Amino acid sequence: MQFLMLLLITACTSGENPAADGNPESEGTKKTAILLINHGSRSNEWKRQLLELERRVSSRVAAIEGIDTLATAFMEHAEPSIAASLRNLDRKGYTDIIVIPVFLSVGTHVFDDIPTIIGQKQNPTTIEQMKLDGIEHYIPLARTHLSRPLEFSELIGKNVLRRAQALSANPSEEGLVLVGYGSSGFQENWEHLFRNTGKQVCKEGGFGGYTTAWCGHVAHYSPDSTASAIRRILKKHERAIVIPLLVSFSEKFQIGIIGEGVNAVDDNEKRVRYKPDSILPDGELEAWIVKMAKTHAAAIRTGKTLQ
Repeated sequence: MQFLMLLLITACTSGENPAADGNPESEGTKKTAILLINHGSRSNEWKRQLLELERRVSSRVAAIEGIDTLATAFMEHAEPSIAASLRNLDRKGYTDIIVIPVFLSVGTHVFDDIPTIIGQKQNPTTIEQMKLDGIEHYIPLARTHLSRPLEFSELIGKNVLRRAQALSANPSEEGLVLVGYGSSGFQENWEHLFRNTGKQVCKEGGFGGYTTAWCGHVAHYSPDSTASAIRRILKKHERAIVIPLLVSFSEKFQIGIIGEGVNAVDDNEKRVRYKPDSILPDGELEAWIVKMAKTHAAAIRTGKTLQ
């Protein structure tokens, strides 16, 4: 399943936007932008962390040959929107836009929504749903090049290990609870990612075990999944260490949903260790963005199709 999804993403990202066919240019007139895309949130802190990520990588991205600018856009709940950002880059004459989704895993947003918003896919059902949700889809004049999400990197395991060790007192007596958003249509991919992450962190950190929980629509935005997962761990281990696998911080998720799940567990002050944090900030994630930008910029310069 994972291999199939990778093939599908590659097929989606390697094609050129048909809107660009009427916008040919010579090698000397290429003008390339990087657009970091994330889900978006009504939380000001969520937005602040993503804009801070842009600031932290801006100088390194600007040093890449062929890259002219860097911007951030939000899929929903925050501005600037993806469509507004693409329209702005069109006005400035960019011929190529490298879209880097700062999303944890392959899901509906990465596989269908974002390609539809940027004009790489024309799914009538998705377009109609976006209209209902107030999300504009825009086909830019520039060619769009869609990068892979964070799942296809090594940074998630390293990030979780670092955060778990910071909360740990005795790893062999502790079990991990990895809490993610989840995806009803791509749940197998999420579970595969979490299994790999849990096994890696237990092996490298010496933790006694792990389990998973969901805090998004798969769990109906309920704290019950988190509470149940903690109780499973505490049946086998002395303490539970709860790690949110969310890209950024939102009061709704880290405090309202996951935090309530922690508080619902008996004796949680002694037996549960939880910090309401997120994957960001993370130096490895910053390096991954720079790497993706370099890879796509080189492909654009040389005319190479990425596999």
